[in-house]
Parts: sequence; structure tokens; C-alpha cells
Amino acid sequence: MTTLAFGLDVATYLAFCGAAVALILAPGPDTMYVLARGLDGRGPGVRSAFGIATGVLFHTLLATVGAAALFRAVPEAAAALKYVGAAYLGYLGVAALRNDEFDPAVETERGASFRRGVLVNALNPKVALFFLAFLPGFAGQGAGSGVRMASLGATYAALTALYLSVVALGADRLGARLAETRVASALNYVGAGTMLLLGVVLVLE
Repeated sequence: MTTLAFGLDVATYLAFCGAAVALILAPGPDTMYVLARGLDGRGPGVRSAFGIATGVLFHTLLATVGAAALFRAVPEAAAALKYVGAAYLGYLGVAALRNDEFDPAVETERGASFRRGVLVNALNPKVALFFLAFLPGFAGQGAGSGVRMASLGATYAALTALYLSVVALGADRLGARLAETRVASALNYVGAGTMLLLGVVLVLE
């Protein structure tokens, strides 16, 4: 059986990649945020995509230090993460309505998309549960498990950055077309409404 440099066999690694791609492709706060930012422009969209990919490293760190045991012992901690994530999405929606953040005609701070992307992912309970529940299972136990988990986390982050960058570029092209129509003036409401709706859905799940 072929073993990769970081100590994981190819079959297990490919199985992880398959599970990761399935989760990445599932519509959620990460994808919707990048889509909304991409409609605002290529730069904000791609920066938000890389911010979300960076947020993946936060979940990797939690899994590596054994936070899964904490979530199993204290279920309220997982619930708290969900509510904090929902509150942050609500904040993004309200802030967008107040500042026209998703309006293509309004230029936003360059670093804001990246920072908010990091938080959108870091506070995403679905990604947290995937990492805390499945990452240790794929990485195994014993010597080198930390290196294996870090490598799997980096793989997930790379796949996330790749897919969401494509989403951002596609949204940018769509946004450029919509900018020439009357729909452009409604894009800010669409983006803000999406964030608010995702926050509500997260609470009700």
C-alpha cells in the first residue's frame, strides 16, 4: 500500500478528499458569502475565498489539540459556537444594509473581505463538526497524528480556496453584467438578506 510523505496511505487520503469536496460543494455560509462578495467585484470575492480557506486552519488547530473531547463532554460549547456564528452572520447582514457593503458602486476596505471570510468559516459549526469528528478518524492515532491532521487540514484549505475562488470569479462576471442593469441597485439588499437568512437558518437547524 502506497504511503504519502506525511504518513497517510493514498486510499485514506483520497477518501478524505472525497468527503472534503462533498462538504465544500454543499451550499452554506462560506459559499454564499463569497458569492455575495464576488458580485461586488473580483478582488473582494477572491480575498473572501482565501479568508475562508485561512479559517479552515483554525478548525485544524482545534482538532489537533483535541477540542473534539471538549465538545463531546460539553454539548453546550457546540451550541454556543452555532449561536455565535448565527449572530455574526446577522451582524454582517445589518452592517451591509447600513454601509451598502454589497453594492458594487461602493468600494469596501481591502482587508475587510479577508478578515470577515476568516470569521465566517471559523464560526461555521458545520465545518467545526466535520473537523472535530472526522479529521482525527482519518488521521489516526499514535505518533505523527498531529502532522497527519495538519496535512489534511492544509488539503481542505487548498480545496476550499480553489473552489471558492472559482465561485468568486463567476460571481464577478455575473456582477459585471448586472451592473449595467437596474438589478445592480438591489444587489446590496440581496447580499445583506442572504447573510440574515443564513443566520436564521443556522439557529433553526
